[in-house]
Amino acid sequence: MGDISERSKLIETNVIRVRYWAAARSAAGVDGDELPVTGPIPLAEVVDRLSRLHPGTRLIDVIGVCSVLLGDRPVSTEDPAELLVPPGSTLEFLPPFAGG
Repeated sequence: MGDISERSKLIETNVIRVRYWAAARSAAGVDGDELPVTGPIPLAEVVDRLSRLHPGTRLIDVIGVCSVLLGDRPVSTEDPAELLVPPGSTLEFLPPFAGG
């Protein structure tokens, strides 16, 4: 039984979870995505992969104005080419909210 648990943990740590909120969720048409990875990848590559997962949508335009959280840490002001997103982490895209 330990094998199944170990495989589940391995699968969990070999993906980057992406969660979309509000307009980003609407543009993507889904609550989130899981990107398989073999190691850390730059945020810019995550965004590129998301654009290929959701062609013909407004997702990339919406993501461009979103606040971005890596885990619970705001990373919107960091260089997407330099910021490495490790396997097993969660990225959240939060569009600006009107009125507050």
